[in-house]
Amino acid sequence: MERSTIEDREFLAVRFAERSMPQAEYQNCVFNECDFSQADLSGFKFIDCEFIASNLSMTGLQGVTFRDTHFRDCKMMGMLFEQCNPYGVTFQFLRCILDHSSFFRLNLKRIPFVECSLREVDFSECDLSGVNFQNCDLSGAQIEGATLVETDFRTAQNYTFDLSKNKVKKTKFALLGLPGLLQGYDVEIE
Repeated sequence: MERSTIEDREFLAVRFAERSMPQAEYQNCVFNECDFSQADLSGFKFIDCEFIASNLSMTGLQGVTFRDTHFRDCKMMGMLFEQCNPYGVTFQFLRCILDHSSFFRLNLKRIPFVECSLREVDFSECDLSGVNFQNCDLSGAQIEGATLVETDFRTAQNYTFDLSKNKVKKTKFALLGLPGLLQGYDVEIE
């Protein structure tokens, strides 16, 4: 079955949960103020696409391809990114709400998370090498078995994880973040 390609289109304020979207390869498309919440995007491909102020919460992602895809000011709660096609996954997140989502075992090397809410997000066994969690809220985020080589937490807030359960090398932290790294130890910090 040949897959159709949709290129260079802008979708504005479309509610895809009500109006189905053709399963296709979307290249260089912009989705502005669209609602995908609880839609099933299984098997879709998004290449060089941009999602702006859109709601993708609880979207089905089985086999979805995201290459050079940017998300800006999007609500993306409860998304299971580990269901995506893992080959060539590259995306950027700016001011997105990704609470209760999961990136379990994904290679997220150098993926930018800027000013995002990452509450209760599962980063277990991820490669987070070179990731900068710039001004992100990591309350309750699960970070265990992860590779944290040159990962930057200096401006992130509310992270708590055990350094001994992760691969840590040249990882950057701010002094204010140290209590979250020492929480599992019986120490007092003043």
